[in-house]
Amino acid sequence: MRKLLLLIVLGLAVGALFGHLMMSVPGYWLIRVGDTSFQTSFWFGLVLLLAAFFIIHFALRLLAGLIRPMGRFRRWNSRARNRKAMKQTVRGLVALTEGRWKRAEKTLVKAADDSSTPLVNYLSAALASHYQGHYDKAQAHLNQAQLTTEGADTAVGLMQAQLMIDRQQPEEALAILTRLDKQLNNHPQVLKLLKQVYLSVSDWEGLRRLIPRLAAQRLISAQEREQLEFKAYRELIVFEAQNPSDIERVRGLWADMPDYLRANTDLIVLYTEALVRAGEEPIAERLLSHSLDQHWDNRLVKRYGLINVDAARQLAKAEKWLQQRPNEPELLLALGRLSLRTGQWGKAQEYFEASQRQRPNGVVCAELARLFASLGEHNKSQLYYRQSVEMLAKSLPSLPQPSDANEGKTPQEKDAKKSA
Repeated sequence: MRKLLLLIVLGLAVGALFGHLMMSVPGYWLIRVGDTSFQTSFWFGLVLLLAAFFIIHFALRLLAGLIRPMGRFRRWNSRARNRKAMKQTVRGLVALTEGRWKRAEKTLVKAADDSSTPLVNYLSAALASHYQGHYDKAQAHLNQAQLTTEGADTAVGLMQAQLMIDRQQPEEALAILTRLDKQLNNHPQVLKLLKQVYLSVSDWEGLRRLIPRLAAQRLISAQEREQLEFKAYRELIVFEAQNPSDIERVRGLWADMPDYLRANTDLIVLYTEALVRAGEEPIAERLLSHSLDQHWDNRLVKRYGLINVDAARQLAKAEKWLQQRPNEPELLLALGRLSLRTGQWGKAQEYFEASQRQRPNGVVCAELARLFASLGEHNKSQLYYRQSVEMLAKSLPSLPQPSDANEGKTPQEKDAKKSA
């Protein structure tokens, strides 16, 4: 009740104030259009303007109220289509996972236009087409994926490279990945696929340069890094060593090699062979001598006995090793060969025979047979030749022989086979 009285009093006060203003502030509005003019008092014109403002305001609100349901309907329809598209996308992805390629492709493409993730739809549809062997359609889906989503170059390129790898087209995949690698510095998936492609195309130089980047990104374990580095350097040395004139390239590879690989016996042997073929036996001899001082290996000892640099110095070096390993068969064989190079026939015979006693070997028998033949002791030479052949025969695989084919047959069957 008090509020009503307050409003009445306030209304009367405002009315009185407004009446006072109308009496104390006279004025008028004059509007003229061509020959027609319209004139009214200032306050009445002001009331008309206020009334016109409220009429236009409510008219616009009424119009907006009529339009709004259409916008709401469009938004509702868009959300409904998006929900339906997402359900279809899920069904398509499930079908793709289950290996129903045709159904997956059809469902994913149908839902792509209304999906909020068309990139996923088209990439998955490309994969489904690829598994069906429809490579042109797969490429078309990839192109569409790139058009529907801005900044999808990386995802599309990676998918395209993966499909090329699956199609046994590593060269095409390498071209795509090389381009992506230039655009994206050390992208993990690009580096992983590059490793796979380099191995496929036997690009050992590319793999060698990639390995540190893979390790820096922690994309390979320490064990895998060692395996990859060993394989890359081994294949590169084998390839480059085919041309003795490229020995500088081989020496460069050896210099770039990690320290732990320079202690690998397989790589030492390969590098030594490359040096010998290029006529750099002194370097090969120093390498073998240093390596044997660091870690003992029978393959290196055997190769050391075949190198001819300074036989007397080599023999003296090998005899120092013999003091530490007096019963090493391979070392005794190497000492026998070095003794032959220095013309010490008796010492060579002693070393060969000592090696043979430690471990009978066809190669040592052949060396003894050749030595005794040169010394004119033909009976001993023939004896060791026979032993050498017998040992070699024992290493041959077991295969049928003509004598085995005649076992268990009657004389008539044997004669019939001969006459045939």
